[in-house]
Amino acid sequence: MSYMLKFKNNLNYTFTLSILFLLFAVNVANAKSAPESFADLAEKLSPSVVNISTTTVIEQKSREMPPLPPGSPFEDFFKQFEKPENKKRRAQSLGSGFIIDETGYIITNNHVIDNAEKIMVILFDDTSFEATVVGKDPKTDVALLKIDPKTTKLKAVKFGDSNKLRVGDWVMAIGNPFGFGGTVTAGIVSARGRNLSGSYDDYIQTDASINRGNSGGPLFDMKGNVVGINTAIFSQSGGSVGIGFAVSSNLAKQVTDQLKQYGRTKRGWLGVLIQEISDEIAESLGMKSARGALVSTVTGGGPAEKAGVKTGDVILKFNNTEIKIMKELPKVVAGTPVGKSVPIVILRNGKELTLNVTLGELELAEKENLIGQTTKKNAKAKDYDKLGFTAEELSSQNKSKFKLNDIDSGVVITSVKDDSSAQQAGLSPGMVIIRVGQVEVNSINVIDEAIKNAIKQKRKALLFLVKVENGTRFVALELK
Repeated sequence: MSYMLKFKNNLNYTFTLSILFLLFAVNVANAKSAPESFADLAEKLSPSVVNISTTTVIEQKSREMPPLPPGSPFEDFFKQFEKPENKKRRAQSLGSGFIIDETGYIITNNHVIDNAEKIMVILFDDTSFEATVVGKDPKTDVALLKIDPKTTKLKAVKFGDSNKLRVGDWVMAIGNPFGFGGTVTAGIVSARGRNLSGSYDDYIQTDASINRGNSGGPLFDMKGNVVGINTAIFSQSGGSVGIGFAVSSNLAKQVTDQLKQYGRTKRGWLGVLIQEISDEIAESLGMKSARGALVSTVTGGGPAEKAGVKTGDVILKFNNTEIKIMKELPKVVAGTPVGKSVPIVILRNGKELTLNVTLGELELAEKENLIGQTTKKNAKAKDYDKLGFTAEELSSQNKSKFKLNDIDSGVVITSVKDDSSAQQAGLSPGMVIIRVGQVEVNSINVIDEAIKNAIKQKRKALLFLVKVENGTRFVALELK
């Protein structure tokens, strides 16, 4: 009896081990491991990557003589070193690019070909062609070129979906570092959605080696799709330190499609200036957490004003896309077709509202200098000296003193107390208070009432909209 029980236990144990082993084998088979080699992928994709050589004319300014009194004995001495006229010299630079269409369309970085007098494209087999610029976009550093391949058969690559990339995915870069020609490097995606300096930045960070000359070259995923355009590196020495940045393929494709169709970009324009929502500003607005984009200026006659958006609104959603942080809004708006009517969700006085806005064109707005212009409204202004600052009613004297000739509403700050909430918040003489909370300032009673309401609601800060040198911004003043 004990023997039979022992036999059954051994059988169950053996069966359990077999099941565990099978499960482990299936998981190992399905797991994504590092590729044994990039050779097949590199061999397949290298013919689609090109080297770009540019020639730029640089004007050298003549040397100027130091100022000397007429008849000085040194005048003739210095004249022998003075160049009689400006001279021009030609400078050459190298970069990379890749073919996206067999008819001869090639993508590279704008900074690779910017101000170039002549652009030469060298194929994988050393065949060279002179290229023309179809269009370029400095904001995203993307340019589209065109060559006439004649009888040469070109091999094009396709864009992949950069939104599907995950941190840790393998990627491969091919380019022309330091002029060495087709060079392959590999690494992983280190981060996504990096913003370097521009409003429309959407960079993929990678540790695949990227050096000078790689600019404009492709970043591939393991299926051979282009997921980025290698653009910049972070380096203190000028060489690769494992931090490279590539323009995401989704952004690049959107830009190049417009360049191909129009020869320039056509971005959607909402007609607002926005700022980040800090924890203090969120608290002053009665928000549970900092999210969305705070509207600091509404352009007079722009799409947002026509839709009913007001200064002080918080944009929470645009075209059904949630805006978690401020920098997300410009990219979403820019990627929306001009003339399209889309819903936006805003927060106003603690309530969510849905408005419909028909987008304008950013490039036309910039051309007509409409960015940041506001609709002027008449409003009274009063003296106010609480919360650490002193304000005065607008007059010809203080408008002249602080150069406020284009301001006709609000109250001007004339002095700020040391170690006050106003000073800590960055207020300074010459700034103009336009709104407090959600209310336009037209009397001292407005500010007093706002303070009372904030105390009743146990808020720690009060929100002011102030006119500064280059626009308007919100400032949260601590209520001590």
